[in-house]
Amino acid sequence: MIEANAVVTRLEGGDAWVRVSASSGGCGRCDEPGGCRAIGLAYALKAPDKVFRLRNRIGAEVGERVRIRADDGMPLRGALATYGAAVALLIVGAAIGHSIAPAATRDLFAVVGSLGGLTASVVLNRALLRSGSWRRGFEIEMSKDLQPDSPCAGRFS
Repeated sequence: MIEANAVVTRLEGGDAWVRVSASSGGCGRCDEPGGCRAIGLAYALKAPDKVFRLRNRIGAEVGERVRIRADDGMPLRGALATYGAAVALLIVGAAIGHSIAPAATRDLFAVVGSLGGLTASVVLNRALLRSGSWRRGFEIEMSKDLQPDSPCAGRFS
């Protein structure tokens, strides 16, 4: 699991807006061999304002420090589904266009086929985004189980 400490900055309906600090309070060995890489979750999420929304299933309050967790394979699955599918469908579309075209217009058909493949990847990604079962594989857990001696335990003052 990729884990990081965060702070609840606001509540809205059943959601909590959390901020993952750039220095997650760890030992500073994130990129060294043997480091816990706790900050990896923040980099995987890459929200533009570094505040993002999670479901507040634990009843967290504003100012409360929480631990968020995500599956190790989540960033790779997301990248493969979006970028990998786009590249694969682009190549398949270009190959199909090239193979069905007359000899004089193969390049044109390859371009049209590649654009068709990219269009198919956009449709596929939108369908995956709407799929509840696919999105459940990308859920991030939020918990209050911070260690009492952790530098991130407790609340903001």
